[in-house]
Amino acid sequence: KLFERAASLESHFEAALHSLGGKPHVVDIRNIGVVGAVELEPRAGAPGARAFDVFLHCYQRGVLVRFTGDVIAVAPPLIVERAEIDRIAAAVGEALAKVA
Repeated sequence: KLFERAASLESHFEAALHSLGGKPHVVDIRNIGVVGAVELEPRAGAPGARAFDVFLHCYQRGVLVRFTGDVIAVAPPLIVERAEIDRIAAAVGEALAKVA
């Protein structure tokens, strides 16, 4: 049932994640199921720094994303609700608007 539930959220998750496409510093967005990645432009001379700042901004707002290099990884638990997916996307979008 959990996998069926996750599959039913895939289109909502994809839409929420891909809504970040026009945000500053976004190079690429990809997802499969309810796992996604937002690739960011690296800062000159400071690879990974921008993604770390996005991670920190989200963490301070109670949203946990991961970062690896210049990629923000989003992989909520399979019990995630639509409103929580929206909250994740909003937090990442807010962070992207604030980081330089």
